[in-house]
Amino acid sequence: MELDSLDRKLNDVFAGKVVRKDLVHQIKGGENVPSYVLEYLLGKYCASDNDEEIRIGVDAVKETLSTNYFRHDEANKAQSLVEQRGKHRFIDRVEVRFLASEGTHGKYWASMDHFGYTKIHIPEEFYRRYERLLEGGIWAIIDVEFRPSEEGKKDSPFHIVDLRPIQLARFDMDEYIEGRRALNREEWIDLLIRSVGLEPLRMEQRLKMLLLTRLIPFVEKNYNFIELAPRGTGKSYAFSEMSPYCMLISGGKASTANMFYNNARRKVGLVGYWDVVAFDEVGGMKITDPDVMQIMKDYMANGRFSRGITQVLADAALVFIGNLNQPVDSLVQNSATDLFQPLPKEFDLALLDRMHFYFPGWEVPKISKDILTVHYGFVTDYIAEAFRNQRKQNRFDEAEKFYRFGAHVEGRDAIAAKKTVSGLLKILHPGGEWTKEEIAEYIELALEGRRRVKEQLKKRGAFEFYKTSFSYVDLETDVERTVGVPEQGGTDVIPHDPLPPGMIFTASVNNEAKVGLFRLEVSVVPGTGKLRAPSGLDKGLKESINRAFSYLQSVRDRLGLNELLAQKDIHAEAVDLSGGRVECPCGVAFFITIISALKNRRIQPGTVVLGDMTIQGNIKGPSSITESIQMSMESGALRVLVPIANKAQFVGLSEEVVEKLDIVFYGDIDRALMKSLEF
Repeated sequence: MELDSLDRKLNDVFAGKVVRKDLVHQIKGGENVPSYVLEYLLGKYCASDNDEEIRIGVDAVKETLSTNYFRHDEANKAQSLVEQRGKHRFIDRVEVRFLASEGTHGKYWASMDHFGYTKIHIPEEFYRRYERLLEGGIWAIIDVEFRPSEEGKKDSPFHIVDLRPIQLARFDMDEYIEGRRALNREEWIDLLIRSVGLEPLRMEQRLKMLLLTRLIPFVEKNYNFIELAPRGTGKSYAFSEMSPYCMLISGGKASTANMFYNNARRKVGLVGYWDVVAFDEVGGMKITDPDVMQIMKDYMANGRFSRGITQVLADAALVFIGNLNQPVDSLVQNSATDLFQPLPKEFDLALLDRMHFYFPGWEVPKISKDILTVHYGFVTDYIAEAFRNQRKQNRFDEAEKFYRFGAHVEGRDAIAAKKTVSGLLKILHPGGEWTKEEIAEYIELALEGRRRVKEQLKKRGAFEFYKTSFSYVDLETDVERTVGVPEQGGTDVIPHDPLPPGMIFTASVNNEAKVGLFRLEVSVVPGTGKLRAPSGLDKGLKESINRAFSYLQSVRDRLGLNELLAQKDIHAEAVDLSGGRVECPCGVAFFITIISALKNRRIQPGTVVLGDMTIQGNIKGPSSITESIQMSMESGALRVLVPIANKAQFVGLSEEVVEKLDIVFYGDIDRALMKSLEF
């Protein structure tokens, strides 16, 4: 392998702290050993840029694994070695459990994944010093001794006599910060991407920045992160291979005792012992304990929860990883689906609202040899210690020193964005030096990740989540910038080009604050003056159309349509563009559409008409205009006609809506006609 300029720089600045990442793949083969375990050994033997030293080091690592690491099917051989030699050293994952039924006061037993024996004696000093042994286990270097049982006594002959967790013995944060200062930001980003095993030179800047957000849970306390994506995009790699301080739970059941608090033992669960708790294959997660979801909501909201009279505080980040089984375009465009589709039904709106960042995993290419790096990156346990050290730092309010959030960025939205920005600052600027422009870049990424969460909640029909026009404002210039989500952008439902005569848009909101957007279409064919509508139309919509048509019949003389209507049939259609099955009282819009079709006059481009009418032509305003106007704007509308009876609600519209839309009030049907049709 030929060293590039960054490789040479790293071996100078971070000598002994970096390793060639292709060596991990070269050695790992079929062994089920986390990368941070292999890199712990590589860091000891191969932290060099000298090819001969690396070759010797690789041989030493292979020899160590050959001697001390055993596969599941070699468990009997491992036990035999201990019996024959009296003692042997292992590299394995060790876990300790307490059995209250044994002995007078219960008994603690250790087990090792590949040793095949569930009752190994372990001194109290180890599980007291390393509490994570009791909460899922840790990878360690373990010395196991054989002590034959006394005659006639049934007891385990295996005893752990020494145990050293596989993690860095000493970490110097000042040295880490000085090393960062020796690299520019782009070099640092490339180093971090290479540290997770990928090659940044084959990536666009956006993909690099997105990949870095996967690391935020390691540096930011109580960070709630979700990634749903196609298979094979490396979703779980960072959480299974990158840190000894992360627990990855694959599917299975989530219980209160395991996750949060065990009342019987009076011990905090996984969130109290791990920096990150990640749920893999979250779509298959079984929620058997009715309390666990409520406790999870409390914990995700504020990092604490109650069990009885006990108030428990913890700071583990929660990560949810799962597969998307449908194309993203299909999920986004279909109003009956959303990007939370694979999650269990127990993940309700309140829980989903606590997610700080939705990572768009569909933008990540499938992992292949082409995107794996052969260059140097940090030894994993070194960067894991750096990230763990940075959890103590507080960068929460840095974003607001340069910018303020827009009106739609409310309580939880602002918290989510500030935590994401804080995480990126820790990852990219551990020494605290950054520019205003860099902060803006991080804010945009943060708002995008949070908006993606809220867009799905909005799609599920709750008005409380309807404010999704996220923006931020420069405190110096007062310039406001709106942040979108790429998967939804670029295809306005309401075109800005003129539509053919007989076509218009309308919107409505129901009692549950669910919004519907509709396109009304009218065609005129030879006939005898009848109204024809599809049998599948909603009852309320059909009644609204009938009222408008009845009023038209009563005023056709005044409008000069008597002869024309007598010779034509009106065919009406309503296309539900949002798919939410919301009733559409659209009499005014339908009346205008008939006139447009009969007189062959087009509706002004980008127009949405709100409001219904009685059989006598009186205008009926909607109960609320806020939601319908918001959806109209987001769907591409340029102007919205609103009954004057709703004028008092104008003050409730956001600044963005008022700025972007031409809101036109009308008091009667004639004025609505005049303001809708092209001249």
